[in-house]
Amino acid sequence: MFAFISGMIMSERNIITRRQALRRFANGFGMLGLAGLFTNDFLTSALAQSVASPLAIKPPQYPAKAKRIIFLFMSGGPSHVDTFDPKPRLAKDNGKPLPFEKPKLERTKTGNLLGSPWSFQKHGQCGTEVSELLPHLSTCVDDMCVIRSIVADNINHNGACLQMNTGEQAFSRPSMGSWLTYGLGSENQDLPGFIVISPAQPAQGAPLWSSSFLPAAYQGTLVSDLNNPINNLKNPTFNTAQQRHQLDLLKDLNKLHAAAREEDSRLSARIESFELAFRMQAKAPEAFDVSSESPETKKLYGLDDKVTETFGKQCLMARRLAERGVRMIQVYHTQTSYRSSCQLWDQHGELRKELPNNCNAVDKPIAGLLKDLKARGLLEDTLVLWGGEFGRTPTAEGTNGREHHPFGFTMWLAGGGIKPGMTYGATDDFGWHAIENKVHIHDLHATILHLMGINHEKLTYRYSGRDYRLTDVSGNVVRDILA
Repeated sequence: MFAFISGMIMSERNIITRRQALRRFANGFGMLGLAGLFTNDFLTSALAQSVASPLAIKPPQYPAKAKRIIFLFMSGGPSHVDTFDPKPRLAKDNGKPLPFEKPKLERTKTGNLLGSPWSFQKHGQCGTEVSELLPHLSTCVDDMCVIRSIVADNINHNGACLQMNTGEQAFSRPSMGSWLTYGLGSENQDLPGFIVISPAQPAQGAPLWSSSFLPAAYQGTLVSDLNNPINNLKNPTFNTAQQRHQLDLLKDLNKLHAAAREEDSRLSARIESFELAFRMQAKAPEAFDVSSESPETKKLYGLDDKVTETFGKQCLMARRLAERGVRMIQVYHTQTSYRSSCQLWDQHGELRKELPNNCNAVDKPIAGLLKDLKARGLLEDTLVLWGGEFGRTPTAEGTNGREHHPFGFTMWLAGGGIKPGMTYGATDDFGWHAIENKVHIHDLHATILHLMGINHEKLTYRYSGRDYRLTDVSGNVVRDILA
């Protein structure tokens, strides 16, 4: 029978379409089935996959102190003993050998002790000591919790950047922003839930904001061109109504295709990306448009100075995205024209020149960000995190540089449920080992998730036969720094 119908359809003398065949044969019985296929009930069942956006907001596991995160990443590893961890003994013994054996984990052999060329002073009501290199941030210490005892496991940029951003130093794992959007969704469905602002590529690049084995919808959206943040937002061919009609048809076809197959997160993400891109046409240009800010605000971030303009624009974009409900914004201090590398804070040499240049570029913008968030009432539920992949050695590399140093370094947090105006932990008298209240990267991640209302042990994803999480199999919440 089927062969006969096919033959009739393909006959040169009696060419008819399949739909005509269904209407003619068996008194049109076939058309009843076709009509059934196009009923709303069938389409509803065929498209039974969840139509909710993967970024739809999800409730935290318990009341959260922070709703969003801004991670200010100083790519290359800032020197803790020259910024936030003063060491009078290091200055006193400048030029002398380190009085204890160095760890066996050493990239490049370093020489004698190198005291900081810059002075430290106490600031704010809390009296936190900060380097003279950061005069603007020094005015914000009463809002900051400075952790001087961070410990990482990798001494190389690639592995250390991976660990700081994903919790794993060697293999592909979902980034912190991907875990957060997977666990909590995003408050704004018209913008990506996880946005990365980086003019140049830091060490490792895209794996730092990858979703890895999590569904692809949770990967970070990279913004590298600050003048044209999101490409191809305008459609020169179709108006909004025509695009909406086109997308509705495309979505139905894609979901019919997906319904007959195993779940493929790449396909689901592609379907959702069309929808998100459509919504972004109306919202993204305004969200990234820093030109609409007042002259006073632009000056606060340093947009009136070439030295601070680039990072100031990045920080101002971060604030605009935060107030519009983006879950996580990562801001990398990178620069496209910097030699052959964008690891700006990687001072193996030229420490006395390059470190002040870096501090000058970020000091005013970051202070402006903290003050602006506070003035707008956003700092209360926005967690701001500052740091790099590791610190720098208290011993000299050559005569004017410092090597990589993961054994004890500094990061700071502000807002979002953090106890303000305090320092936590300590390194030894020379700034080499963390000796008091060590905070491993897994502990830092556990604390960040806790502030966002998530138990780090329960935010898991099953992949390749086991449950994975951001903190791997360890990590403790640092409760002493919680407000």
